Amino acid sequence: MESASGTGAAARGPRRGDLLELEVESLAFGGRGVARADGFVVFVAGGLPGDRVRAEITRGKKRFAEARAVELLRPGADRVPDRCLHGGEPCPGASWQGLPYERQLAEKSGQVEEALRRIGELDGFELEPIVPAVEPWRYRNKLEYSFGEVEGETALGFHARGRWDLIVDVDDCMLASEAGNAARNEVREWARLEAVQPYDGRARRGVLRNLAVREGRRTGQIQTRLVTSPARFPRPPVDLHTQIEGDSGGTDGPTGALGEERLREELCGLRLEMSHGAFFQTNTEMAEQLYGVAAEYAGLSGRERVFDLYCGIGTIGLTLAAEAGEVWGLEIVPEAISDAAANAERNGIENARFLAANARTGMRPLIEEAGRPDVVVIDPPRAGLSQKVVRRVLECEAQRIVYVSCNPTTLAPNAAQLVEAGYGLSRVRPVDMFPQTPHIECVALFERAQSA
Repeated sequence: MESASGTGAAARGPRRGDLLELEVESLAFGGRGVARADGFVVFVAGGLPGDRVRAEITRGKKRFAEARAVELLRPGADRVPDRCLHGGEPCPGASWQGLPYERQLAEKSGQVEEALRRIGELDGFELEPIVPAVEPWRYRNKLEYSFGEVEGETALGFHARGRWDLIVDVDDCMLASEAGNAARNEVREWARLEAVQPYDGRARRGVLRNLAVREGRRTGQIQTRLVTSPARFPRPPVDLHTQIEGDSGGTDGPTGALGEERLREELCGLRLEMSHGAFFQTNTEMAEQLYGVAAEYAGLSGRERVFDLYCGIGTIGLTLAAEAGEVWGLEIVPEAISDAAANAERNGIENARFLAANARTGMRPLIEEAGRPDVVVIDPPRAGLSQKVVRRVLECEAQRIVYVSCNPTTLAPNAAQLVEAGYGLSRVRPVDMFPQTPHIECVALFERAQSA
């Protein structure tokens, strides 16, 4: 079914497979365009404000539908040409590259404010100017690619937008450095030369699944990890090899070292090393900007006790240690805690300790051991904090809480809980960690109301 205005779908709403011509009006959280078809809201992947697109409905609901743009009929007035193309199609990892960069910044800042005001029902805070990216292109220090087949030849790239079964081959991704691109292409050429076959999930045969490429931006180190099914094949030109059984789409499994086992990086004057599974911010240069904001908001004078929750390999806590009295880091992943302790020793930092524990169950024992903190720094995953973790944070009775968020829609309800419990949300500053994408990072400062 195709309709120029959506009238053919009005009686029942758009259904999966329908083709509609739509005018994209704005952008929703998550980056999809917002259009309307006779009263129904349609969220359009690949649509930007002002675009007129032919879109295929991928999911229909009572009050809204989801779609993907299959043809750009008329670009919006602000659209700029796509720079990162693979096989003639826009890079799936750079869905906002058609927006001028200043417009990207404005949209991200606006979405942070909207989430806090609309979802969190908060007011009275200062939304500070967004920190723009140092480099809008070639900034990622980690990318994961998938193997597939294109016209009978091994491909190594990204899943096409909305497709789990189609791989778009990549020669030069402009989100990655030249060195990172060269490392990926070397592995693909090895696979073609040695005739090692990509894994086919439908047929349940083949070998090659994924390739992760990580880069020490300041050290120049490139680390590659190949993910395969169990099989015998010629030695690949990679540092690490992970084997996965069955049809899992993940990349975690038993991993052996064929070359450099640990990644080395420098950040905020610190020398860091990390295991392959450890979390590290994907934009090294902007991580320094982000942690600088966190340090500014922490307002340390050299005496404070700081709790660093979800501390990973210790990056935030270690950058704060020189201005703090003591730092205590909490992280559920034991390998990351080992990395954090080693990084503290590597940099001669003696006032930081790191404990492997869940934030929900580990907070009370930490308070018993260390005492109550003056400042709590929180850098949670995209899902934000559960209500129980928020309660544990409140039990700390810290004067300041610095919340580093990668998702304003989960920051907002957490912020509302903290404000309801007596904290004031005073400042929020967005930081653009991921240019050309809708992802938004920000830092929020909560200050405890002084008792009368």
